[in-house]
Amino acid sequence: MPGPRSTCEPPSAPDTVSDVIRWAAFSCVLVPVVLVWYGSSLAGAAGAALGLAAVTAVCRILLRRSERCAERHACSAKRCAVQRGGRHTRRRTPVD
Repeated sequence: MPGPRSTCEPPSAPDTVSDVIRWAAFSCVLVPVVLVWYGSSLAGAAGAALGLAAVTAVCRILLRRSERCAERHACSAKRCAVQRGGRHTRRRTPVD
């Protein structure tokens, strides 16, 4: 019998980061093909493909990093949400 679930587990959601990366990889292939089709040089198309691949790789790294940070801080944010905001009555400040 499995134990109780952790309250910090995020609900299952579609993996949107993978979808974004898939479309980016598709564009890395499609853009050079279109460039060559419309008369661009092979070197120019290869340069565009390399540039798109580099941007895609950096975006993938940043998206995965933000996902990990969001998961890590989800529990602490829930605990601290009650403490944030509201009026602070410790100090008296003049109201003009």
